[in-house]
Amino acid sequence: MMNWWQKNTQAGAPDVSSWLKDSRSNGVTLAIEELLAYQQKCGMLDLSPRHTNQSKLAGNYLAKSKGRGMEFDEVRHYNPGDDIRTIDWRVTARTGKTHTKLFREEKERPIFILVDLSDSMYFGTRLLFKSVQAAHLAALIAWNAKKRGDKVGGLVFNQHKHRELKPKSRQHGVLQVLHALTMLHSEGIEKVNESPIITAQDNGKTHDPLEDACARLRRLAHPGSLVFVISDFNHTSDITIKHLSQIARHCEVVACEITDPMEHELPTTQFKQSLQVTDGHDRKTIFLGDKRNESLYRDNATARFVENHEVLKRHKIQLNEITASLPLEEQLQGAQRL
Repeated sequence: MMNWWQKNTQAGAPDVSSWLKDSRSNGVTLAIEELLAYQQKCGMLDLSPRHTNQSKLAGNYLAKSKGRGMEFDEVRHYNPGDDIRTIDWRVTARTGKTHTKLFREEKERPIFILVDLSDSMYFGTRLLFKSVQAAHLAALIAWNAKKRGDKVGGLVFNQHKHRELKPKSRQHGVLQVLHALTMLHSEGIEKVNESPIITAQDNGKTHDPLEDACARLRRLAHPGSLVFVISDFNHTSDITIKHLSQIARHCEVVACEITDPMEHELPTTQFKQSLQVTDGHDRKTIFLGDKRNESLYRDNATARFVENHEVLKRHKIQLNEITASLPLEEQLQGAQRL
């Protein structure tokens, strides 16, 4: 069955206002209803493990190690010290030598979702604010995890506060994530609207809330966890990369970079004009309608994105780019593995 966006795209240019209405969203603020709707869209994602599970907690996934789990693995000769309760009496009677059963241990794989709702995320030029798209993606991941039986936890933060979420199973795990998203998004957008542009610096460096969040995530994420980091990575420090690298040693880390088309290239216009923009820290003027300026802007943006991608790749962190200008169902076709 085709979704709304596919049908309208085939018929012609999609009506953005209709999609927003059907999704119970206005693209700027965040409501719990639009996040609850992703419970019906779990088929867009595949969260099956890529690597051997390293968790020490019993759960739903088969680990590489062998022990006294529930899944039968093989039969081998009995060795002194083996549990006599696992002796395979049928094989022992048939061969005349004592054999014992080995089982594959089942491990738990919690899913941690780190969502960046800092100042630079409250920006969008087409369909949604980057912050709203980040929340939509987090909700989709959380509902998918719940469907698979995984525990869901994480960390949601804006420029001023954070909320740590311990992994919980079933509906409780998802709802705590959705509640944190709506609360911190509402508080964050109010602060952005009320506060002047921030230029304060800490020890000569711009404050990086993602750096603080990743430091906390190192403590929260258990070995063997699947970790999603959803951010625009606009202010990624060397320390942030170091934290992510440390987490990636024991967990599977997937970075989801939320972008807007204007971050890649300037809009075209017939007449030269100036545009005031801010990243939440500094205000600058961009001049539109100048071909040389447009080319320079595009080259600088491409270089920045390529550098971020290469840094993450060197530290074995998988990167996916998600645009805020299209619905997730348009970008995630079928059961896609992020």
